[in-house]
Amino acid sequence: MANFGKKKKGGLSFYNRERKVTEEKIWLVIGYAFWPILAVILAYMIVTSVGIRTTMVGNSMEPALFNGQDVLVDTLRYNILKPQRGDVLVFKPNGNENSYYYIKRVVGVPGDTVEIKNGVMVLNGEAMPLLFSDKIADPGVAVNQFTVPEDEYFVMGDNCNNSEDSRSPNLGTIKRETIYGKAWFCMAAESSGLGFIR
Repeated sequence: MANFGKKKKGGLSFYNRERKVTEEKIWLVIGYAFWPILAVILAYMIVTSVGIRTTMVGNSMEPALFNGQDVLVDTLRYNILKPQRGDVLVFKPNGNENSYYYIKRVVGVPGDTVEIKNGVMVLNGEAMPLLFSDKIADPGVAVNQFTVPEDEYFVMGDNCNNSEDSRSPNLGTIKRETIYGKAWFCMAAESSGLGFIR
């Protein structure tokens, strides 16, 4: 008579051992998941509460930014501080809400005198030949010296010969109230990497 109660050595067993889930293993799993989840939540909160995300349109800011590159914008900074020369601004041209965001670099701040002579930016009477890597082909409205008005900014694209900026009478100097914020971080694009915007 077969004995069904006993398990033969080396034979089949229909009984699986219970695997013990310890508290230590649970905390280990939680630990692995915690930091990536926290990073995603914080990034989402930062972008939605203190900034916006936009996309660079065109190649006017190369090599700093490339067409199609995603850019994070700090929208709180200029509630406290004023834009400075060298800042990369994000704004709607002439406050036009239906337009896409423009991204340009501040060249002249209120009170600065601006002129473009022989392809070189002249700022407050001083030639700045290293400000752009190329000679400026079209001086636009800066062909004659003028003073940047109060609460307005003279901006240009880093790729100065392929940029619609403050030299254009259609755009002109940028009023502070049309500025959404400072571009501070760019996401990876085909031609570029991830990093802070200088």
